[in-house]
Formats: sequence, structure tokens, C-alpha cells
Amino acid sequence: MSNVIARCASTIRDLVQEDRVHKSLYSDPELFEQELDKVFNNTWVWVAHESEVPDKGSYKTAMIGRHPVIVSRDRKNQIHVLQNRCRHRGATVCEGKHGKTKAFTCPYHGWGYALDGELRALPKPEEYEGILDKAEHGLEKLRHESYQGMIFATFRDDIEPLEDFLGGAKKWIDLFMKQGGGYPVKALGDHRFRFPGNWKIQLENTTDAYHFPIVHKSFISSVDEATQDVFDFLDGDGYVEDLGNGHSVMVMIPDLVDLEANLDEPIPERFAELAQTLADEGHSDEEVRKLVRATGGSGFNLNLFPNVACSMAFFRVLTPISVNSTEIHHVAIGGDGAPAAFNKMRLRLHEHFQGPMGFGTPDDGEAWERVQRGANAGKDGWILVNRGMSKLSQSDDGNVKGAVCSETGMRSAYKQYLNCMTAEENNHA
Repeated sequence: MSNVIARCASTIRDLVQEDRVHKSLYSDPELFEQELDKVFNNTWVWVAHESEVPDKGSYKTAMIGRHPVIVSRDRKNQIHVLQNRCRHRGATVCEGKHGKTKAFTCPYHGWGYALDGELRALPKPEEYEGILDKAEHGLEKLRHESYQGMIFATFRDDIEPLEDFLGGAKKWIDLFMKQGGGYPVKALGDHRFRFPGNWKIQLENTTDAYHFPIVHKSFISSVDEATQDVFDFLDGDGYVEDLGNGHSVMVMIPDLVDLEANLDEPIPERFAELAQTLADEGHSDEEVRKLVRATGGSGFNLNLFPNVACSMAFFRVLTPISVNSTEIHHVAIGGDGAPAAFNKMRLRLHEHFQGPMGFGTPDDGEAWERVQRGANAGKDGWILVNRGMSKLSQSDDGNVKGAVCSETGMRSAYKQYLNCMTAEENNHA
């Protein structure tokens, strides 16, 4: 067995190098199956934001790799992450994307489970007398921890605490959560779609500024000149920083890193009407400026390995379906209790770029699909991730830092990917 492990690890090391990765990472079905186990089954995976299960009885279904799970809030207001699998014959007990319920009931034989996963009832209980202990047959629970309302779960009980795993990313999550304009962040709505490509293509995209002026020409042409200037960031002072453990941040608009700073700056023309509406509703000048500044989102994308990004103004979640199919879940966010005009504007801006009929998502999807098709060309080939390697510096936090158009974030993700894929070999060393 150890020889097999070493041989597999050696192959992965050949495919993932410091400055490039082999195109088979996008197209090898056997490699994909290993990723589901070694990556998604062995690390912290994002499953929900607490605002998606706001009340007692709320639930949301999610995926950890190929495993369906339920995120629920019980009658004691406690959150649970449960495997979506009846303990009798294995049917899923919840098929809704989200909602409210008093219990989960298997549609096959009627076994009923409480919101905390406890087995409460089953038909013909006398037939199980003396041979089944209900206390031992609740829905299986996963270890889960939260940071700033972001819920992560894992199959491993021996894994490091979530806060240690997030490490240097915590600072940026804190900044991102200022999106609410002084109110707690809340999920406003979501949509899902699939693209015919590997999950790592999307993982790379959220830390790739290099494509923006090319792929998103249609978006740039749809906004006013002042906004075009904001998004003309390739030659600006932005940067990409390796935050460790596969996480990275791409700062595109440094002036919008801290949404509560520089509130005395002039209000952009495109938000003048919103500012007036908020003022007419009786909000103070400081409140208006804080809300307006938060409306357009943060000036950075934060990639959290392996499956979620805090992307300027929304959560982007990826789920691997097959070697050449990935589901993307976009969650629009606003402020819980914030003025309706603020949340409405946040939704309209989300629709403009990330919505299913927006200017950004369709163009991104086309690029991702082409990368997947190209991965099937020829018997050999490499994907370059070496841009900016000769011009690296150190950030104020002591991390590796590159220009905004560098591929520093991709190299960070693939370093962690390699660690996950070779962990078993390292444990046997």
C-alpha cells in the first residue's frame, strides 16, 4: 500500500510544479476522484452563511465535494451540519435548497429526524424492539465552526481549528464583512449555474485580474466613465497576497479595502440618487456616507481554499460535480436591517455583473468552457502560473506579494492543493 501511495504522490508532484500545472489536472477522471477524497474530505469546506439559516427551523442544503449535507438551526437556536442521508436505507431526507421545517422525514420509509439530527420516530417501532437504539441512529453530524458568520464543516475530527486554518485570511474576512454599511451582513438572494469545466478553473479565476479588461469589455462599456476609471486597475497600486493555506487576496482597488475609511470622499455620481434617498429618510450624513461607500462592495477578492470566495460584493461558492462539470453558487449580500434602498441597489449591482443575465458571469463562463476544451488538445501541455514570479515582494504582514495581475494567488492555491494531495505520503514518511 505504501508503494501505491508513494507512486500516486510522485505523479502529483510531477503535475504540480512551482510555476506551472499540467493540463491533466483539468481532465483526468481518476485524478478528480482523488481530489474529492484528499481535498474536499480532508479540509474545512464552506457550507453556508449564518444569515441563510436565520430562524429556528431554518435549513439550507449544501455539498461537501460529493456529500450532501444539511445546515439547520434547531429550536434552541443552535446550528448543526448533518449528513443528508437516512440511517435506515440511505435516502436523502431533505431535497429543498433552503426553507423552514419542524423536522426532516425520509420519504422512503418515514423515519423522522429532529432539527438537530436526532431520530425521533419511525413507523412500526415494535418491529425494532430490542434490536435498534434510536439514540444511536440519528443523522450523522459533521464538525463545524464559524468565523464572522461563515460556516465551515469538515469530516475530520483531528483537523486544526478553523481560525488556525483561515490564518491570515481572517483580517480580510473582517474587512469584507463591512459590506453591510454598518449593519450585519445578510444573504439577500442567490442563484446557481453549472459550466462544463473543472473546478480548479474557477478557483483560479477569482484571483485573476489579468483577464478583466479582455473578458469583461462588455461590462466596462456598460458603465459611466468614472466607474470605468475605477476598474482600470492593472497598472494601479493593487496587488495579490499569499495568505497561507491556499488562501489569497487580490486587491484591485486599494481605496476600497476598508469601507469605513475616508468617508469624507466625494460621493460618486452613480450613487448620488441613493445618497439623496437615504438622506430624505432621515439618516445622518455619516450614515449616508457609510452606506453609500459600502454599496459597491470592497475593492478586493478574497479566495478561501478550496471552495469559496468573498468576491468584492458577494459570495461565490464552487461545487465539483465531475472532472468537467462544476456548479457555481452566487450569494448576493446586503445589510440585515439596512435601509431597503441600500439593499435594493446592492441587488441591482449584483444583477448587472454577476446575475444570470448580467455582463460578467456569461463572459466568464465562456472563458472557463474554452479552457476546459483546450485541456483536451494534444497529449501533453502545461498551464502557466508563473506571471509575476520575478517581481515578488513582502507584504506588511510578512506574506509573499505580487502585482495585481500576477498569478501569486494561483500559486498559493496549488501549493495547498499539492499539500492535500500528498498528505498521506507525508504522514507515512
